Amino acid sequence: MTLEFAAVVESRGFDVQLTVAEGETLAVLGPNGAGKSTLLALIAGLLRPDHGTARLAGRVLFDVDVHGRGPALRPHERGVSMLAQDALLFPHLSALDNVAFGPRSAGVTRREADRRAGDWLARVDATDLAGRRPAQLSGGQSQRIAVARALAADPDLLLLDEPMAALDVSVAPALRRTLRDVLADRTAIVVTHDVLDAFTLADRVVVLEGGRVVDAGPTRAVLERPTTPFAAGLAALNLLTGTAAGGDGGVRLVDGTVVDARAVDALVAGAAAAVAVRPSAVRVTTGVTGGRASTENVLDVVVTDLEPRGDLVRVRAGEVSADVPPGDVAALDLAPGTPVRFSFDPDDAVAYPL
Repeated sequence: MTLEFAAVVESRGFDVQLTVAEGETLAVLGPNGAGKSTLLALIAGLLRPDHGTARLAGRVLFDVDVHGRGPALRPHERGVSMLAQDALLFPHLSALDNVAFGPRSAGVTRREADRRAGDWLARVDATDLAGRRPAQLSGGQSQRIAVARALAADPDLLLLDEPMAALDVSVAPALRRTLRDVLADRTAIVVTHDVLDAFTLADRVVVLEGGRVVDAGPTRAVLERPTTPFAAGLAALNLLTGTAAGGDGGVRLVDGTVVDARAVDALVAGAAAAVAVRPSAVRVTTGVTGGRASTENVLDVVVTDLEPRGDLVRVRAGEVSADVPPGDVAALDLAPGTPVRFSFDPDDAVAYPL
């Protein structure tokens, strides 16, 4: 059930190539306007590319040449099911009949469709909801029924568009566990803004920005060694980019500052490189408080924002941030516009080539 996809939509600045292996779940991350919805629409058959080719399980979904000519299967012919943010259940049908709709549309007998629907309701822990209509279901219950409906059609590929976005935070973990179980042997693409979805559901990650793939790889590798500010933000890391000052982990930033870190891969002097460090590892001082260890990295910055984060405050200085206790904010008299010094130990940061 491998998906091979390459498509261009010129009006949207979209030019993406990717592959999803059989049985693999791919998470697609990216800021608003990155092209995530365009990707799903092209695969599902809701949008025609200007040119490109897509194949799923040996079936040609579309094969459009540079002149815009070529075949494209209709949505219901593609073997693709989509799970949206909202469950979009048929309001006049029971949960069981909603789930049985796909098999029945494919020509399966009512008895067999009901059997399959019952099996899928059991798999998503919703057997007791079979007789209820959508108006009688909570948001989490509706989304579980929607998962069962999408999978009862036995699609070659399942598309999930922000499946947890519309759910209460108390409900999302249960659905995440359900999805982890049912996606274990399925080919799927999950569009999400939630790093937890990527970690728990996906085998691989693709990061889109401006309609292009800017990073891709195993989930943990992409999020622990981000190459873009967006991926770094998802992983709650500071990302400092520049060029390798040598092979020992030193990276020279644009302003000439050299930041030392643990090199996790060989660095080539002069080549593009990055340093990642967690905000919790960054210490904040002002010109009149505290010194620094001689080996610490130092960045002289100006506070741009203060953001409460539970029992800590995130002190932002442009693209770099530090997490400090509220008492430190008061003691240092921090506010937007305050010049401060960020410092961190090289052992708390990692350097890697870009």
